[in-house]
Amino acid sequence: MTDQNGSTNGPGGPGGIAPTARVTDYTDRFAKFLETEVAPLEQDLARRGVGTPWQPKLDDAGRMHPEVWEARREVQRRSAAAGLYNPHIRAELGGGGFSRVEMQHVEEFVYRNAGLGLGLAALAWTEGANPAIEHVSDAARGRYLDPLLAGEVTAAFANTEPGVGTDVLAMSTHARRDGADWIVNGRKAWITNAHFADFVQVVAVTEPGAGTRSLSMFLVDADAPGFSRGRDIPTMMADGLTGELGFDEVRVPAENVVGEIGDGFALAMSWINWRRLCRGGMCAGWGHWLLDRALDRARTRTSGGRPIADLQAVQHLLADMDADIYAARSASLVAQAELDVLGPFDIPLHRDAPRLISLVKVINDEAFYRVADNAVQVHGATGLLQGSPEEKLFRVARNLRIPAGTVEIQRNAIARGLLRGDPASR
Repeated sequence: MTDQNGSTNGPGGPGGIAPTARVTDYTDRFAKFLETEVAPLEQDLARRGVGTPWQPKLDDAGRMHPEVWEARREVQRRSAAAGLYNPHIRAELGGGGFSRVEMQHVEEFVYRNAGLGLGLAALAWTEGANPAIEHVSDAARGRYLDPLLAGEVTAAFANTEPGVGTDVLAMSTHARRDGADWIVNGRKAWITNAHFADFVQVVAVTEPGAGTRSLSMFLVDADAPGFSRGRDIPTMMADGLTGELGFDEVRVPAENVVGEIGDGFALAMSWINWRRLCRGGMCAGWGHWLLDRALDRARTRTSGGRPIADLQAVQHLLADMDADIYAARSASLVAQAELDVLGPFDIPLHRDAPRLISLVKVINDEAFYRVADNAVQVHGATGLLQGSPEEKLFRVARNLRIPAGTVEIQRNAIARGLLRGDPASR
């Protein structure tokens, strides 16, 4: 149905949760892209003996093998050229302008159909364009945002420090004004894409003691004097993508300030909240993929001459997987529909948004962990094999409960939202 302003208020419109026509068009094109563009690249990569996209071999410094990284980069460039890389970015900036509900459907399709393959790189992830960089200055747009959207370069989000995680206002990386420029000093850690990023979105203190207005965000070129890439940080992900970054008297021109001075906390939260909201589609997609594999395993693996699918214990594992996927997916779609109305990345953010965003993250983080655990159980010994999809996604699932805010922090945000809200509105 369409209102007098021409807005659709049916299941696929604002407040609705059904896939829209442009989601269907996108997923149709993405499926073809996987078949015609990604599959040959995956076959070529398999012949090189450098590992897989989800279990790459690492170089002597612990970093992802350069041939695996370049295969991912080729997928990104081709995806951007095909108009598939940036559906989440505002249309006026060159993206698809998809809502969060639409993006959940897109992300679910991508993760279910790409599995753990190169196809995951076809949808911009943490190294791509994001809600924070949408606030780049007009002067810097052509140098940073446009190439990022085109898949020509990659970025890294540098917020966390060796001794500072969730408590971002305690960070020590700082920037001082020097004429029209800014000079950045500090050290960041646990940074995804630290080894390969062409530029970095770095958050630094510009006005100590100003609370949430104490931070600002800057764009720093990886070849800028004083910028350095530190050691690899080996994590349970074993992908060679996490590391440290250093800033020693790095000069940043005024046009490389993202938004305004003092906007750093809000911009950092828009990036972090984006990653939290992506959990809905990611966990639903991978959850369905694991369930499909578990069903196949249950039907084909025999014990005592009968498929293990006949065993009630295995049936319960499968039923629990389905229940977790269904519940988390449904909750996420409803929350994202509410957020589409409120504005998921508005600055300032609507007072009711943090609770909904945290609900999406904590529900999915914990449900997907149970799904991955049950998937390993259904596969038995083969689920324990290092490098198997089940073993890898079990590690991914455990990892998800910490980055972008721990599940404990999400509960804090949910409780704050409940305690200050209007009981009559719930």
